[in-house]
Amino acid sequence: MGAGGTQNALRQRVWAAALAAGDGLRLRDVTTAHDGVAVPKQYCSLWGDRSLLETALVRAQRVVARERVCTIVAAQHRQWWKDLLWPLRASNTIVHPVDRGTGVSVLQAVLHILERDPDARILLLPADHHVEQEPVLTQAIRSALAYASAHDDAVVLLGLKPEDADTDTELGYIVPGPAVEPGALTVDEFVEKPSPVRAASLVLRGALWNAFIVAASGRALLQLYAHRHGDAVKAMRELRDRAAAAGDGDAAGVVAAFVELPVIDFSRDVLQGAERRLRVLPVPCCGWIDIGTPHTLAKAVGRAGAAQPPVPPERHAVINLAQRYQTLAG
Repeated sequence: MGAGGTQNALRQRVWAAALAAGDGLRLRDVTTAHDGVAVPKQYCSLWGDRSLLETALVRAQRVVARERVCTIVAAQHRQWWKDLLWPLRASNTIVHPVDRGTGVSVLQAVLHILERDPDARILLLPADHHVEQEPVLTQAIRSALAYASAHDDAVVLLGLKPEDADTDTELGYIVPGPAVEPGALTVDEFVEKPSPVRAASLVLRGALWNAFIVAASGRALLQLYAHRHGDAVKAMRELRDRAAAAGDGDAAGVVAAFVELPVIDFSRDVLQGAERRLRVLPVPCCGWIDIGTPHTLAKAVGRAGAAQPPVPPERHAVINLAQRYQTLAG
């Protein structure tokens, strides 16, 4: 089978979940509209064109069939996503009723997909990334999916080399170990949001930034939770069964039960400490930036400089993060 046939076969086995349930509190000063309402960053645009979430969905559709692209969104953000997600099937919009952390939202998405396809390979994509060279990232994602498809128990992370000696303490750091196959490395250590001193030390050891882009079988992802969060998996399964049986008749009860779930951070509480199950694929430089803080937003704006693309007239209602940042910065 040629490369094109291999990619098409892989595409039919893979699901994607764009993670868009966060509140984006660290950028609230920039994402607050003129009426005083804070718009979650994933529903804003870097330059006034597509929102960050729309960009993530397009990114997913480069490697996954549209009917298998899902997104997980927060119930309290309905006013921003209810009209935005019309290209997706209704069943592919997963609503997170109460914020219990990224670990719970990822678990919710994984169980949702596995109920529909028990053999699913799953691509997790954050909805707040800017990438200057999308083809480079797309090829890296395809490589990660191919590895995950060939190794049912592996959880594959994409790692990016820190640029400009920037020891960003808001990211996770992956210390790669020996190669197990060409391009795929073991993980010696995973450290989420280290101190500046620790981050600098990790960079000297060759650490990569965790892009929070993950490729794995659904079963491998559940195995990550099993050791430390088995009770959460059981509770989430019971909650999903209860919600399916009740329909809208017990919405308040489902939300109340959701509140009882533990708060779990996917990077800190699931990935960190599970290094032996992880693999990392280094990604060539592609201008990747996590638009998570004023610092990283400033970096994205500074790189583009005068190359800011024109804003389509019909998209002026979308908050332009670059323009807003420049205005606030004076």
